[in-house]
Amino acid sequence: MPAKVENALPLPGLSPVGGKSLVARFDGGRLSSDGGVLALREIERRLGIADRLAACLDDPRAPAQVTHRLADIIRFRLFMIAAGYEDGNDATALRHDPAFKLALDRLPGATALCSQPTISRLENLPDTRALLRMGRAMVALYCASFRQVPKRIVLDIDDTFDPVHGEQQLRLFNAYHDGYGFQPLLVFDGEGRPVTAMLRPAKRPTGAEARAFLRRLVREIRSHWPRVEILLRGDSHFCTPEVLDFCRQARLDFILGVATSSTLRQHVLALEQSTAVRQAAHPGDGKLRRYKAFHDGARSWSRVERIVARVEAGPLGTDTRFVVTSLTGGSPRTLYEDLYCQRGQAENHIKAWKQHLAADRTSCCRATANQFRLMLHTGAYWLLWSMRSLMPKRSAWRVAQFDTLRLRLMKLAVRIVELKTRIALHLLSACPDQAIIRLVLDRLPRLIC
Repeated sequence: MPAKVENALPLPGLSPVGGKSLVARFDGGRLSSDGGVLALREIERRLGIADRLAACLDDPRAPAQVTHRLADIIRFRLFMIAAGYEDGNDATALRHDPAFKLALDRLPGATALCSQPTISRLENLPDTRALLRMGRAMVALYCASFRQVPKRIVLDIDDTFDPVHGEQQLRLFNAYHDGYGFQPLLVFDGEGRPVTAMLRPAKRPTGAEARAFLRRLVREIRSHWPRVEILLRGDSHFCTPEVLDFCRQARLDFILGVATSSTLRQHVLALEQSTAVRQAAHPGDGKLRRYKAFHDGARSWSRVERIVARVEAGPLGTDTRFVVTSLTGGSPRTLYEDLYCQRGQAENHIKAWKQHLAADRTSCCRATANQFRLMLHTGAYWLLWSMRSLMPKRSAWRVAQFDTLRLRLMKLAVRIVELKTRIALHLLSACPDQAIIRLVLDRLPRLIC
């Protein structure tokens, strides 16, 4: 079927090539630059993210007058975020895009998808109870992403600063970042799966707040997996008496950073001096690291704990870090380097969540709407994480950043032709990533959920 021909004026200003003039018109027919969103459609259908979130909402609209179901609005928003359209205003143009229509199970010539005002009304729809239900639904999605119940999971908890530039509820001035914003709590597992995200003011979480947050999270996970072993990792923000006592009571293992104190330094003074002497004797070998384990506890702790110290000596002097752990086995080096330092991957997950998926676009006035946005962006994270999990384990694609996946696998030019019995998708013949696209589509049935 030939491309649709319209009486469109040619675009001016294009210089000739090889003695031939260039004539460009907007008459190519139903074209889209986001052909890869159809692969996300298959992923979302298996994960059921939109249906899970929509089931937590009470729709106040009259059923006879509903044009766009809540699940379809959420699904459209998830695809927009994953494709790089983080602003709801982009729906004004994308609602007519044929690829997005197909992703929402509509024919290319069907009526337009939902508009930006509809999306804005959806973002302001959830109340606190609905958001709590959504939080439980996201944990259920996390648990359903495993082929079988794991014996042990690792949860990385961290917070991140989210600057705001308005009069949003819960915003707070943070002196360290010299600005107003939020400081949401995020939890990822050891393999990069998102577990939950909670909006909160831009201040360090107290021990009671962290304990309440962890109590709800652990209770929900164990409602699905009663016997799973959980290892909690975090920085010194979460090394509080309340969190340590909760971990003991809830049978959680933990390895947390500890702020340096004069009491802890007393245990490693001799090690620091000897390490500095060794490094000075062989300066060409670079930095020297040594480790030591001992038992101690702060005055506010209910008991002494195992402390691991890492002493590093270099040309600029010595640097000492401490972690506290409930693990009794393993050498100090193994606990610090192979276990605790892997917590740094959570920073990369937060980077993908904020920079590649623009999860810090919390510009709504109401806190409930901004919390819902965090969940929408977390759902988009699930889509791209699941796509990446389909890649070959030893390939560079398995560790590719989300923006790379979007650029290479989603920004695909496609011409969509609707025939009598089928819909033909004409992709670019010179697409450089045809092999990996075929592989992703072939492996889609392997997704869990």
